[in-house]
Amino acid sequence: MKNIEEMLSTVKIAEILNRKEDETEKKILWVLAIIGAVAAIAGIAYAVYRYLTPDYLEDFDEDFDEDFDEDFYDDLEKAEAAKDAEAEKEE
Repeated sequence: MKNIEEMLSTVKIAEILNRKEDETEKKILWVLAIIGAVAAIAGIAYAVYRYLTPDYLEDFDEDFDEDFDEDFYDDLEKAEAAKDAEAEKEE
């Protein structure tokens, strides 16, 4: 009879331990699910922000390139005209 009682008590202890393990696994899963949900929401918010925010740097680069090209070629034309004028003076 003692063996049966010991076995039953061992089984009960094992069941109690299994329940605690199941509860901790459930808690871990809930925590991971919450972290995943927060990360997903943050990712969506960042994507929406990037989509809706205008790209000011692109506009600035385009304006700068246009101004640079015009000024550069104007200066080149002036330099060539000055060289031509000097060449005509020397002749």
